Amino acid sequence: MYSEQAVRGAVRWASVSSGAGPVRVLPDGCLDLLWSSRAGLLVAGPDRTAHLSRSAPGERWIGLRLPPGVGPAVLGVPAEELRDQRVPLADLWGRAAGDLAERVEAATARPGWSAGGATVLQEVARARLRAAGGPDPLGAHVAARLATGATVAATAAEVGLGVRALHRRSRLLFGYGPKTLARILRMRRALDLARGGAPLAEVAARTGYADQAHLTRDVRELAGVPPTRLLAPPAG
Repeated sequence: MYSEQAVRGAVRWASVSSGAGPVRVLPDGCLDLLWSSRAGLLVAGPDRTAHLSRSAPGERWIGLRLPPGVGPAVLGVPAEELRDQRVPLADLWGRAAGDLAERVEAATARPGWSAGGATVLQEVARARLRAAGGPDPLGAHVAARLATGATVAATAAEVGLGVRALHRRSRLLFGYGPKTLARILRMRRALDLARGGAPLAEVAARTGYADQAHLTRDVRELAGVPPTRLLAPPAG
């Protein structure tokens, strides 16, 4: 079971594991604040390639997915320090993480556990974001431009930075440079088009790949499997 809901400035999601096998989580440039009924509070850093998430049967998960560039302001650490990692929130917040864990545990012990737990995470994230003065506006601007297919050079010029300076700022905001973020966002744009029914050759042309073979190679490198595998209906 998996469900998600877009809310102001984030995406709330919840799942209950069947324990059938690992779940392939594709990179998206985001950081997630997580709660697991088995592992407690965690942070999922920005991934460069797909992460295979393994859960016990019946394990419950709640997540708050923070848009690209927002996570560092909420969590209080540069995104590159969390790249390709899953770390206990207590490693970052200390005692404050313990207080939050108690609130989430109380919320998830009641009916409507997923909504209650997600609301607690969202309230804390909003409060920390306000205390930090909000996210760096560069993050949203750069991510939005790259998501439309703009080049790194054009994006750097638009925000008034050199390419090297944009690379440094991007590592702090997204966990990796703008070229990597652009590849990830292009892959996700391509998969969205393919899920809408567009043939892969057309998808490749519309999203800036040289051809379908280029699209397949790029998806395989980032996701670990070719697009046909990702687009296949679930077994059973």
